[in-house]
Amino acid sequence: MYYESELRALKKAKRYRQRELYDNSLLDFASNDYLGLAHKKELHDESCKTLSNMPLHSSKASLLVNGYHGIHKDFEQALCEANGFEDGVVLGSGFNANIALIESLVRRGDTLFMDEKYHASGVLASNIKSVDVKFFSHNDMSELEELLKSSDAKRKIVAVEGIYSMDGDLVDREVFEICDRHDAILIVDEAHSSGVIGEKLMGVFDHYKIEIKPNYIKMGTLGKAYGSFGAFILASSHIIEYLINRAKPIIYATSLSLYDTLLAHNALRYILQNQESLKSEIKKRQSIVYEELGIKVEGLIVPIAINDNKRVMEIKESLKNRGFAVGAIRQPTVESAIVRLIARLGESCDSLRELCINLAKIRA
Repeated sequence: MYYESELRALKKAKRYRQRELYDNSLLDFASNDYLGLAHKKELHDESCKTLSNMPLHSSKASLLVNGYHGIHKDFEQALCEANGFEDGVVLGSGFNANIALIESLVRRGDTLFMDEKYHASGVLASNIKSVDVKFFSHNDMSELEELLKSSDAKRKIVAVEGIYSMDGDLVDREVFEICDRHDAILIVDEAHSSGVIGEKLMGVFDHYKIEIKPNYIKMGTLGKAYGSFGAFILASSHIIEYLINRAKPIIYATSLSLYDTLLAHNALRYILQNQESLKSEIKKRQSIVYEELGIKVEGLIVPIAINDNKRVMEIKESLKNRGFAVGAIRQPTVESAIVRLIARLGESCDSLRELCINLAKIRA
C-alpha cells in the first residue's frame, strides 16, 4: 500500500492516531468547551427559533458574493463592541483564520516573528508561500525585542497566542509594549483565552486591560468557549478592509453558517450577562486543580507532563475505565507527551476533584 511504511513507523513510535467516537457516558475533561455552553439547550433553542423565522437557513455563498447576511453583521458588531475593536469579520474556523491572517498580511519584504509554540495553522500558513519567518523562544520577550530591533523589514508582524493551547500559559503582557515600540503589527490568537479570562471574560486584551490600537489584531474561535463553530478576526477598519480584499479563506469560502453565527452570538450574550458567576466557577476549578495536583493555571487548560508516549496512552485508558475523558497529547503536537486536562464548567467541581485525585494516584 502507498503509505504502509509511514503508518508502521507511527505505530512503532506510539504516535499513531485514530478517531474515537464521542462517548456521552464519560465525564468530559478533554474537550475545549470551556464554559459548557455546548450543552446549554436554551442557546440552541433560541438560535433555531430565530433561524426558523427567516426565509432561508443557509448562508449560500461567500461573504463577497451574496453570502453576507444581517446575522453575520450583527454578530461582528457585537464582537467589536464587547472587545473594543473598530471592525471585524467572521469566517469558517480558527485554522482558516490563521491562514487568512498570515498568508495575506506578510508580503514581500515583510517579516513574520512567531512564538515557537504558535498553533500549527499559523506555522502552516508561514510555509504556504515561503514567507520570511523568524521564530523566537516561547514567551521570550527579550529575544523578540532583539529580533525586531535588528530587523529592516518593510513591515514587522508578530504572532502570539493569548493562552497557549498545550502549555496553558499566558502570553507575556510586554508583547504589546514591544510591538508598539517597533511599530509591529501584533496578531493575538485568542482561541483558548476568549471566554475564559478577563474582567468581561473577553480574553487577554481584557485581562491585561489593553487599550486597543491600530496595530493590534485579535483572532478568536467559536468552537471552544462559545460552544459553536467558526472564528472571528477583529482589527482596525483598515486591516479588515485589506483582509476582505486579500485573504483567500474569506474571499473563496462559503460564509460562516447562519446557525453557527446565531449560536455564537447568543453565547456571547450569555457570557456577558453571566460573567460574574462564570468567573466564580472558573476560580473554583482552578483552586481544585491546585489543591489536588499542585498546578496553578491561568485558564482552564491543565498540562501534566508524562514524557512517554506509551505511558500517556495507558493513563488515558485507565481514566477512561474510571469514567473520565482526558486528552493524551503526543509529538509532534507537543515536544514530549502530556495528559491535557480541561477543567471545564460543563462538569461539576466534585467530578473534577475526583478526576484530579485519581490522576495524582496514577502518575505517582
